[in-house]
Amino acid sequence: MTPLFEQFGSTLVATMGDVIPIAAIIFGFQFLVLRRPVPNLPRVVMGFVYVLLGLALFLIGLEKALFPLGELMAKQLTDPAFIHGSLMGVPRALAWQDYYWVYLFAAAIGFSTTMAEPSLIAVAIKAREVSGGTISVMGLRSAVALGVAMGIALGTYRIVTGTPLHYYIIAGYILVIIQTVYAPKMIVPLAYDSGGVTTSTVTVPLVTALGLGLASTVPGRSTLLDGFGLIAFASLFPMITVMGYAQISAWRARRSRLQPEGD
Repeated sequence: MTPLFEQFGSTLVATMGDVIPIAAIIFGFQFLVLRRPVPNLPRVVMGFVYVLLGLALFLIGLEKALFPLGELMAKQLTDPAFIHGSLMGVPRALAWQDYYWVYLFAAAIGFSTTMAEPSLIAVAIKAREVSGGTISVMGLRSAVALGVAMGIALGTYRIVTGTPLHYYIIAGYILVIIQTVYAPKMIVPLAYDSGGVTTSTVTVPLVTALGLGLASTVPGRSTLLDGFGLIAFASLFPMITVMGYAQISAWRARRSRLQPEGD
């Protein structure tokens, strides 16, 4: 048996240990508390089998592809030889503004991974259904992805400069509280949930690998103290952008109503 199949087998066994308690709770409440049979039981069981196989393959994919890719990109982008080459100048001590390729890559990877996030797509579809089409799927996804891009870019700047994490988080949540007071009430819960669904299967591995790789290559940074924290930025800034998007939309709607028809 090849090492890859051995790893798949061990990962599958570990995944079963994680999923079986969830299945036991669901079926236990269904049979013992509700005392009703499970509709389409064979399909439900087959669904759990697909979940087990999918999670095991996904975890192997993280270990073999996404985590190494994120670390590799971070190390390459922060390589002094690459930075000095992109600066086209005489080698010198690097400053925070010299890492602009890192900020650009962080924003791009944050936007693209969020647009592909399955949990965000599911929330956006449900939001469109319950809002009667008022909230568009692409509009919500774009607003959330823009927030993640801004947050991760700012998070990489924090790692490069070495400034304390809590300064950014406190300032960000103060802004969220202010927005909560003035934003349309229907969008506030959705904005809060949008911050949570971004930190899921696609975004987290790459963002975590980027933070750890960046902290390990920037001189004077601690992998433990500075490498983590990017996920907090990815959760915080979507709340700001989604409520900001709703506030701008409400302001434009009020302005169009107040404008004379002849203008």
